[in-house]
This record gives sequence, C-alpha cells and structure tokens, in this order.
Amino acid sequence: MNPDTVNLHQDIIDRCLAGSSGAQFELYKLYSKAMFNVCTRMVNDRDDAEDVLQDAFVSAFGNLKSYRGEASFGSWLKRIVVNKCINFLKRRQAIMVPIEDGKIEVIDQNDDYDEVGISLTVDKIKVGIADLPDGFRTVLSMYLFEGFDHKEIAEVMGISESTSKSQYLRAKKKLRTILENKVNYG
Repeated sequence: MNPDTVNLHQDIIDRCLAGSSGAQFELYKLYSKAMFNVCTRMVNDRDDAEDVLQDAFVSAFGNLKSYRGEASFGSWLKRIVVNKCINFLKRRQAIMVPIEDGKIEVIDQNDDYDEVGISLTVDKIKVGIADLPDGFRTVLSMYLFEGFDHKEIAEVMGISESTSKSQYLRAKKKLRTILENKVNYG
C-alpha cells in the first residue's frame, strides 16, 4: 500500500478477500450511495444506473485481489464505476461531437451567469444536465463532479485530450442555452 494512502476499510476488504459475503455487503453499504450518484449523473436514468452499479460491484468484488492499495478503495471503486458507465454509454451508442477541421471552439470561461439574469436552482441545473447529450453529460460530469482532469477523461474514454476539452466547453455552452430556455420558457 502507498504510505500516503490510509485505507479505513482494509479489515473489511481482507474479509472480502477471504470470501465473506457479509463483508461484501458491508462494503456495498459503505459505497453504494455515492457510486449510485456517479452512475445516475453519467447514464441519466435511474434504472440504468442501478444496473450499471450492480455490474460495477460484481466486477469490483471479482477483481478485488487486484486492488493494491495505491489509492483509496473508494477511488479504485469509482474508477470501475466510471468505466462501467462509459461502457454502458458506448453500448447505447453515445456519439461524441467531432471537432471540425481539428479546431477547438474557444468559449469564454469567465462567463458571468448573473449578468444574463438567469435565476438558477440546483433542480434546474440537474434537469439541464440531464438534457445534455450523453457525450457532453459524461465529460461534464467526470470533470466537474468526479474530479477527473482532461488527460484522465481522455484515457478512460479513449478520446484525445483536446476532444475532452472541446466536449466540456461545448457541454457548458449547451447547458447555458438549456438553462436560459428553461428560465425564459418555463
């Protein structure tokens, strides 16, 4: 284990490795809610999120012996969950918006939403994010909510770093349009 990484649940992990189904249930209870939230944000459907979550836990328990403790167990599990979400979206044929002529559209990163008079609530933003196309929503969620940088997103999704950046910028622009329309048109 990495000396900087302290795994608070190593005793439960050890019991899982020894074959304890009770220990597996303990780990599930500890991490399922947070991982379900990741799934829901990425796949945008509660039933699909439940299926992806179950698949991720089955995979994690089946590969637990490969957990080396170089990162926290939660980080290791989150990577599995994110990969399962991406695989699910790929099977659902999520299509990334291509970069035309190899150029990235530059969008002002200092947009001040208050200037346009948008009255935002958490619920409106959640609905706006849910309305994004899969590719946009996935990159936006991974970057903003899951803490991945564009290099990591590119590696996990099998895209270039510039495509990740482009998808993120386009997602922000599309989200802004969605939010403006929801405010203006209910």
